[in-house]
Amino acid sequence: MNLQSLANMLGMSKTTVSRALNGYPEVSERTRERVLNAAREAGYQANPLARSLAIGRTNVFGIIYPLQPADLGDPMFLDVVAGMSSALEADGKNLIIAPVSPQNELPSYQQMVRGRRVDGLVVGRTLVHDERIAFLSKAKFPFVAHGRTQLNAPYAWFDYDNEAGIRMAVERLLSLGHQRVALVSAPLELNFARQRRDSFMVALASAGLNVDPRYLIENCIDRRSGHQAMQQLLACSSRPTAVIVDNHLAGVGVVRALADVGVEIGKEISVIVWGKMADALTSSDVTTIDQPDANQAGARMIEMLLQLCEGTPAGQLHELWQPTLIPGSTTGPAR
Repeated sequence: MNLQSLANMLGMSKTTVSRALNGYPEVSERTRERVLNAAREAGYQANPLARSLAIGRTNVFGIIYPLQPADLGDPMFLDVVAGMSSALEADGKNLIIAPVSPQNELPSYQQMVRGRRVDGLVVGRTLVHDERIAFLSKAKFPFVAHGRTQLNAPYAWFDYDNEAGIRMAVERLLSLGHQRVALVSAPLELNFARQRRDSFMVALASAGLNVDPRYLIENCIDRRSGHQAMQQLLACSSRPTAVIVDNHLAGVGVVRALADVGVEIGKEISVIVWGKMADALTSSDVTTIDQPDANQAGARMIEMLLQLCEGTPAGQLHELWQPTLIPGSTTGPAR
């Protein structure tokens, strides 16, 4: 049975029946009850596309993502997405991931917003200066940023305390007597990488230590680049006694590079990695800067996005979760 058939059966106009089904206030309670009862008895189910057009919502939320090959093998990314999907399913809504090429990312946002294909978006891998967030803010389109950015406008964001996490790692290494400390970073246009690098520099400067430029390696966001970065550090004439890696995928490469040449991690060189190392394929119990459960983080971002769609001001939706340092066997006294 379609909407017109239901209207004919009730002797009402199609418009009145549609408004009754969708809860419009101008329809009397008596009429609404009559329509709803008839719809139940007749087994009527609304066309979801037509209903979305009528109420101006799709009940679909999205992520536009320039997927890298490593992302599909990244348990943390998959856990975040799983948390988002579960939270939406519990609310009768759906999640879509739109993979795009990096050069087509902003045009994809523009298409998605102008076509109202989703009710809201989660923006991942935020940049220091992020034109995606600037566009969404100007368009007044609901979104939650997974990470912060430099923008002089209120926007909803979820993030981890990047400064605090790196500071804890540096302080741990300093307490063990390390003075030659290296940092392997993701690309510094990513806001989390920039914040973590800045925190690293401040923490060492506060301890009266200068950083050897050779010990600062960036653009490492996967296993291969992490492996190459560690090889580069090992080739230094005076190599570092400790290494901090600001993301877990590069951390896998760093740990493997040390294992490949037989370096005793935690004795010859100490290593601290941001993020769980479940896929490191090594027996090392890696010291990590641990962030709260990724699945819960994904769910929380969806909760914030739904609040935003219900009218909560973006400036009131800021969530900063604190990381913790989990000691492991990969840190030890400096030699």
